Amino acid sequence: MAAKAKAPNPAAVDAWLATLPNNQRAALQRLREQIRAAAPEAVETIAYGVPMFYVGSTPLLGFNAFTNHVSLGVGSGTLDPMRAELEGYDTAKGTVRFSPDLPLPAGLVRKIVKARIALHAAGKPASRPKSAQ
Repeated sequence: MAAKAKAPNPAAVDAWLATLPNNQRAALQRLREQIRAAAPEAVETIAYGVPMFYVGSTPLLGFNAFTNHVSLGVGSGTLDPMRAELEGYDTAKGTVRFSPDLPLPAGLVRKIVKARIALHAAGKPASRPKSAQ
């Protein structure tokens, strides 16, 4: 039995963002727009308690906010080819943490999103993005 595609719920993402301090909200709204531009076919919703983007039933990536940083979670394996470009950012296997005052460059976000989509299309999706630690 195939998994059911996620239903879009951008209003829930709007509500989630509205709970954040201004600087985090602005940084994550900018990130959200960059993700939408790079993956217009993806739907956004709240899953695992945070904003997530899906293609069908497969999670592509998500983002989150914490006391001292915001983050983009993409699942393990996605970031490996671009480690040099991520120098200066705090990274884990599938997460990039950054300050709202030092956002990820739009070109890098696009590259990360496209890499995640390519993994998905090749039938080798990276592990599910954790709630963007």
